[in-house]
Amino acid sequence: MFKKFLMGLAALLVLIVAVVLYRTFTYGGAPVGGRVELPDVPAISADVAAEHLSEAIQFRTITLSGGDPRPGQEGPWLELHDWLEVTYPAAHAAMTKEIVPGTLTLLYTWQGSDPSLQPLLLMAHQDVVPVNIGTEGDWTGAPFKGDIIDGYVYGRGALDDKSNLIGIMEAVDALAASGFQPKRTVILQFGHDEEVLGSGAEKSIALLKSRGIEPVMAVDEGFAILDPSPLTGAKMGMIGVSEKGYVTLQVTSLGAGGHSSMPPRDSANVQLGKAIVALDENQMPADFSKPPVSDLLLASAADMPFMQKMALANMWLFGGMVEKSFSATPAGNAMVRTTTAPTMLAGSAKENVLPQRSTAIVNFRVHPNDTVADVVDHVKQVTGDIEGIQVSAPEEGSGEASPVSPTDGRPYAVLASVAEAAGDGAPVAPALVIGATDGRYATAITPRVYRFSPAVITPVDLTGFHGTNERMSVENMGRISNGFAQIIVAMDQGD
Repeated sequence: MFKKFLMGLAALLVLIVAVVLYRTFTYGGAPVGGRVELPDVPAISADVAAEHLSEAIQFRTITLSGGDPRPGQEGPWLELHDWLEVTYPAAHAAMTKEIVPGTLTLLYTWQGSDPSLQPLLLMAHQDVVPVNIGTEGDWTGAPFKGDIIDGYVYGRGALDDKSNLIGIMEAVDALAASGFQPKRTVILQFGHDEEVLGSGAEKSIALLKSRGIEPVMAVDEGFAILDPSPLTGAKMGMIGVSEKGYVTLQVTSLGAGGHSSMPPRDSANVQLGKAIVALDENQMPADFSKPPVSDLLLASAADMPFMQKMALANMWLFGGMVEKSFSATPAGNAMVRTTTAPTMLAGSAKENVLPQRSTAIVNFRVHPNDTVADVVDHVKQVTGDIEGIQVSAPEEGSGEASPVSPTDGRPYAVLASVAEAAGDGAPVAPALVIGATDGRYATAITPRVYRFSPAVITPVDLTGFHGTNERMSVENMGRISNGFAQIIVAMDQGD
C-alpha cells in the first residue's frame, strides 16, 4: 500500500514538473500587437535637431505651482513661441496656429485632404521643473544654456519634455518642406503647464472635444526604449498604454491631549502611528492577470532568464514568490499595485503638549485594476479597528487611473514598429506609466492614448529626470525626429 502511495506521489511530481516546463517553454515569445512596414521619410539631421533643442532649453519656461506662469511672467513662453515660428518656417506655413484661450498652450492643425479620416494628435509640453538652488554647479552643462558636450545636450527640459516638442516640430517641418501633404489631419498640442497638473492641456482637450474632434490616437511622453530594461537586463521598447490615477486621503487620529508629563499609553500620535504602520504592512493587492502588466510580462518573456520566465509562466505555483520579488523594489512594486505613500504629518504645536488631533496625508497612485473607491474602502478597512482613527473623503481633483488603451489595430502597431526600428530590433511591450502626463486628458476624446518617445534611454539618462544633469543625446534627437516623421506618414497610410 505504501509503495503504491510513493508511486502515485512520484507520478504526481512528474506531472507537475511536466506542466511547469510546458508552460515555461510556451510562455510569451510572440510580440503583443501587430506591426507595419515603416515608410521612407525625409532625412532629418540629428545635429541640427540637437542644436534646436539646445536653443529651446534657453527659454526658462519654469512652472512651480498651479497658475504658473503668473501675469507678467509669460515672457519665456512667448519668446519660445516666436522662436518656433522663426525656426520652423515650413511647418508654420503648412499649419494653422492657435493659443488655447486663457492659456499659453499651443495648438497646431495641419489640415488633411480627407476629412473622413480621424486626425492624429501628437502631444508634448513647453514647461520644465526648476533646478534645486545650490545645485547649479553640479551640472556638467549649465541647466539653462543647452550646452552640447560629448554628444549630449544638457539642460532642464532636455529629457522632459522639450526633446519631444522639438522632435515633433523637426518632423513636421521636414515633411512640409518635402512637399508631403497629409490625408489625415495632424494636430499638435504643446501644453504650457504639464508640471503643475496641466490645466492648459485640459482646456485644449476640452476645446477639441467641443469641436467634435475624435483622434485616431494621441501620443504623449511617458516611455521610450530602455537600455537595459529592469525586467530583462536587455534593450526593450516600452509603450505606455495607461497611467496611474491619483488620490490623497487624510487620516486623522483623535485623542484627549494634555500635558506631556502625564501621557496616556495610546495618545493621538501613537494611534496615528499604528494606522500608518497598518497601511504600510497591508498594501493593496497586486494583480498580474490583466493588461497592461500581463501583456508587459508576456512581451518581455523571450529575453528573461529561464528561472524568472518559469515563475511568471506558473503563477498558480509561484505567485507568492513573484509578488514578493516585485514588491521588493519601489519600481517593481509601483508596477503591480496601487502604492501607499504617507507624505505629510502634523500633530502638536509644542514639544510638551499632547495633540488632541494628529493627521497624516497619505498619497495613493491608483493602479488601473483599482478605483478611488477601492482605495478609500481599503484604508477604512485596514484602520477600522484602531481607536480614534477617521478617514477623510478624497480631495477634489482626485482621479481614476486612465483606461488601458488597446494593443490591437494600426495605431499601436505603428508605434511598436517605430520602437523596434529605433531600438535596433529590440522587443516592444505595452506598459503602465506610474506618473502623470497631459495624455490623461486626451482619454476624453480618444480611447487610444499612448505614451512613447522613440529614444533609447539609459539608467544614467534617467537620473537626470527632474534632477541634476538632465540630458538627451544628439543621436536620440535624430531618432525622435525621424520616429515622429514615420508615425505621421505611417498613420497617413491607414484607414
